[in-house]
Amino acid sequence: MGKEKNPRRVAENEAMAKTRMLRTSPQKLNLVAAMIRGKKVEKALSDLTFSKRRIAGDVKKCLQSAIANAENNHGLDVDDLVVAEAWVGKNMVMKRGRPRARGRFGKIMKPFSELTITVRQVEEQA
Repeated sequence: MGKEKNPRRVAENEAMAKTRMLRTSPQKLNLVAAMIRGKKVEKALSDLTFSKRRIAGDVKKCLQSAIANAENNHGLDVDDLVVAEAWVGKNMVMKRGRPRARGRFGKIMKPFSELTITVRQVEEQA
């Protein structure tokens, strides 16, 4: 009698995690996301651990969430996971200002971003 199960948004061999309201510009976040695209998850995690960029810790947290979703919710093997996609989107912008000379007003924009990471299970090539 209950509701029907929602269809999956990703394929059967994929899992996804999304982080919203990351306090950085999408341009800076995309540099870190590009660093992990297409890599095995172990290599991507080590790259994020030793990255000097401030936002790398939040990207690592999102990647760990995607790995946990793959393992616990979809029963995928963690050793065969690859970062299939990592894309960045805009979120809100806090608008602040600073008084300037001669009665003018300097706009200060404080952007937020969102990050979506998809991991995919691939079979080892022999």
